Amino acid sequence: MTITDITVAEPSSAEPTATVTASVAPAPVRAALRGTIGELPVGTTLRQTVVVPTYNERDNVEALLERLAAALPADDTEIIFVDDSTDDTPAVIASLQETCPIPVTVLHREHATGGLGGAVVEGMRAARGEWIVVMDADLQHPPSVVPTLIAAGRRDGADLVVGSRYAGGGSSRAGLDGGYRRLVSGGSTLFTKVIFRNNLIQVSDPMSGLFAIRTSSLETEELRPLGYKILLELIVRNRPGRIVEVPYAFQPRHAGESKSSLSEGFRFLKHLAILRFGAKRARMLVFAMIGVSGLLPNQAALWFLHAVLGVHYVPAAIVANLVAVGWNFALTDTLLYRDRRQHRSFAGRFSRFFVLGNADLLLRVPLLALLVSGLHIGVLIANLLTLLISFVVRFLILDGLIYKARRP
Repeated sequence: MTITDITVAEPSSAEPTATVTASVAPAPVRAALRGTIGELPVGTTLRQTVVVPTYNERDNVEALLERLAAALPADDTEIIFVDDSTDDTPAVIASLQETCPIPVTVLHREHATGGLGGAVVEGMRAARGEWIVVMDADLQHPPSVVPTLIAAGRRDGADLVVGSRYAGGGSSRAGLDGGYRRLVSGGSTLFTKVIFRNNLIQVSDPMSGLFAIRTSSLETEELRPLGYKILLELIVRNRPGRIVEVPYAFQPRHAGESKSSLSEGFRFLKHLAILRFGAKRARMLVFAMIGVSGLLPNQAALWFLHAVLGVHYVPAAIVANLVAVGWNFALTDTLLYRDRRQHRSFAGRFSRFFVLGNADLLLRVPLLALLVSGLHIGVLIANLLTLLISFVVRFLILDGLIYKARRP
């Protein structure tokens, strides 16, 4: 990781005034750190740290810094960019040091471990503020709302303040262009609230990327971020005691393109499964779903070879298994274990997966023959039964040997 510190001191004592809307009444702050009563970590000297994860946001940085400088006191604030860019975003940030009155730090990561969520956790670990504000660089989160978040947390004794698009007075329409994006956003929010209904009873917008957390309520060692929904990770794993919400209007992007993609959608679903079921059971669930999807090419190949071409069911089943192994490897390697692929070469992963995927034929072929010839069960039904029997053994070997996680 490359660290660049940019510090320009032109202090301003003016503190912004803001109208604050909170969802609950005032209450005492809980002591979240074990063995403490609300003390702040060593080195916490500022009112707020703004953590901004960036990925190719060179055209947004200047406007973001200008608006943050206008909204926040320079002598009580720091800004930390955690950058995973492949363009010159870090250089652009550095070039703006002469015009930014707020101290700025750039943490450039060579490996984007954990995605956007991992970047946010890196920034949190480096923060010196009493409050840590997380926001995007594309100005869809208006910088003017940052002091409102802090004021709400201080006034109401909150551990976590969520900028909500769905609380009274909030809006998401301007920032979600098109019915498709609004449908995806609303559907994923509803789905998440159903799965974690107890954790999210106080939160209307668990998918929000704009929030402020009290540093004394944060334990970064408990976080296992994956993808871009770090707020959900914080709520489920850190379990903040008191949450309030501040409504805001989600804005259009200032420049650049959205980083949302199909692969990010799969990472989000994987993250939900891990948070809900635990890592190993979640991987087993995803592996089962991939295995179920592999039934289609397997059964289709078997039907074509046996019913259409007249190939005997035993060699037909072997060829069909080869087709399914290729299908399952492609999905497993790209979706389920993409974060562990660096531990082995592609050839190493594929050869081991291929051997494992076909080794169970030693069990399945005799069992298939018994079911078809001995018990007179149909070929397709018998083949399906043998696939289900081999599932658990293949998962345990796959998870424990081929894609075994290595300790750093």
